[in-house]
Amino acid sequence: MPALAELLGVSVEDFSRAYWAVRHAYDAGQPDLEYWRAVGASVGVPVDEALAGRLTEVDVRGWLRAEPGVVELLAELASAGVPLALLSNAPVSFARTAEREPWTRHFRHLVFSGDLGVAKPDPRIFAALAERIGARPEDCVFFDDRRANVEGAVAAGLQGVLWQGPGHARQVLGA
Repeated sequence: MPALAELLGVSVEDFSRAYWAVRHAYDAGQPDLEYWRAVGASVGVPVDEALAGRLTEVDVRGWLRAEPGVVELLAELASAGVPLALLSNAPVSFARTAEREPWTRHFRHLVFSGDLGVAKPDPRIFAALAERIGARPEDCVFFDDRRANVEGAVAAGLQGVLWQGPGHARQVLGA
């Protein structure tokens, strides 16, 4: 967040408030320029195409960092034949970048809210995920670090688990 706030010349607190206030529409497919203009308008800073491009680049780079131990867990599960799918609330620009990241090779399916036009915790995104991967919702275990998203998954019939790190995930999965 600090790098993004700095690009707009505002405090991290003001930027964070504006960033999250309009993020849901962005994650559900709103174009980059529209999103960043809405963020800029919230903090009184006009955003042109060049600045929106820079903001998008910095934002995407920030979201691509994996928690320590996660990539190793994904590799273990994939090599054991566990069918993994990524369901991410993410704009289209992030989706296209993430698809090229080496860690995504562990997933059989990559599903991004920006491509579907609906975002977590809406139960429709979980139904779309199950359909895309050809699984019954009750056969899917869904981890997320946001309680609202876990609740959305459960409402859609998935087994929802609040993310507490790779060690906890291993315990839940019996891995």
